[in-house]
Amino acid sequence: MTSPFASLLPSTERALLHRVAVAQSEGRAPSLVGAVARDGRPAWSGARSCTEGHEPDADTQYRIGSLTKTFTAVLVLRLRDEGLLDLSDPLDKYLPGTAVGGATIAQLLSHSAGLAAESPAPWWERTPGSLRPELADVLGEQPLLHPPGRRHHYSNTGYTLLGSLIEAVRGKPWKEVLRRELLEPLGMHRTTCDPQDPHARGWAVHPWADVVMPEPAEDLGLMAPAGQLWSTAADLCRFAGFLTEGDERVLSADSVREMRTPSAPAEPGDWEGTYGLGLQIVRRNGRTLFGHTGSLPGFVACLWVDAEEGVAAIVLANATSGPTTAAAAADLVRIVVEAEPRFPEPWRPMPEVDEALLELTGAWYWGTSAFGLKLVEDRGIELYPLSGQGQGRGSRFRARTDGTWTGLDGYFAGETLRVVRRPEGRLIHLDLGSFVFTREPYDPAAEVPGGVDEEGWRGLPL
Repeated sequence: MTSPFASLLPSTERALLHRVAVAQSEGRAPSLVGAVARDGRPAWSGARSCTEGHEPDADTQYRIGSLTKTFTAVLVLRLRDEGLLDLSDPLDKYLPGTAVGGATIAQLLSHSAGLAAESPAPWWERTPGSLRPELADVLGEQPLLHPPGRRHHYSNTGYTLLGSLIEAVRGKPWKEVLRRELLEPLGMHRTTCDPQDPHARGWAVHPWADVVMPEPAEDLGLMAPAGQLWSTAADLCRFAGFLTEGDERVLSADSVREMRTPSAPAEPGDWEGTYGLGLQIVRRNGRTLFGHTGSLPGFVACLWVDAEEGVAAIVLANATSGPTTAAAAADLVRIVVEAEPRFPEPWRPMPEVDEALLELTGAWYWGTSAFGLKLVEDRGIELYPLSGQGQGRGSRFRARTDGTWTGLDGYFAGETLRVVRRPEGRLIHLDLGSFVFTREPYDPAAEVPGGVDEEGWRGLPL
């Protein structure tokens, strides 16, 4: 079944549907739905089912498991942006008495707080949340397995704590905060804590025989912020657009970019994956993707976004294991990017010229390493090593009101760049985190650390 809002070439649509069909067949899933969004708008959806004529569509709910964590992380970032907390604050400041209160909010968001991955038995995903009525029941007797901040260790219990943190600061249930502050503003009316028709039923598929068994669908109680939600491919296309561009009604573009900035080290042997603040960051098919995977008994899910190409893909299936939704979603992104590459924005001149900024452009030298400096929008600048030169220490910089710039990425992220001039106004050099950039290599007229030899450059006698 193809979505009525399809806007891709027929050949691309066929390739996408073929990949969905392969994922459903090889993964032995009772049903599987895939969708693609481009530049924040739904572009295609397709599905396969074991029952002909009963394929799901982009409005069919599936349980999305740990994709719920990204929603919880957005709510925490909202609290930060409102000044109600700081990510460096210890949990104990807002939620005392948990036995893990020394861990910071940022560490909980990035799964680096050292908490255990799961709550004590019985397995929380297949049992009622009422079995764990208090946080002590979720955390158990040994909640910390590693020193906080030392390593990435995925933790479902950590996101339970974040859900309780949201409730403590807002004074309202997590479910209500989620609905009012995120789902309603984004128009995600088919994303709910409990299933609403039409929805898929969760199944376990026997590993050695083509037979199935229904899986329970429990209310997870306190564990809900780690994996409770049901959603649709159409709603997740909207969410992917929000995670790409932000939405001032929910979270700014700067804050969603912060979410997808690596915050935790990669696990040994997994150098193609890391974690931000509620978002996974992976390398697939030579591209950087962010999003999240999810699973609960009876369901697997994945959402990946390629921000550079503006393409997002969602894959949802109703089987406990088998369908490789992460690989399939990455392939859907790849198919669109390769078949219909994004057109670059038309080049346009800047609306006005600032002579003082224009004077800064061109070649600069850090010692003998050559760099280029160019202007970008909103009075920003970009400093980058020229081909074959430098040590790769380039960054983009945002203008401050005091006439300096702050590094946004790369080696100089967070560092201050300032222009140094003589009293009469003549440009001397750039100062960047104590590095001096001059117009010529070791310019004797500039304030080069250590000074410049009086005899200057010379040949080497034979």
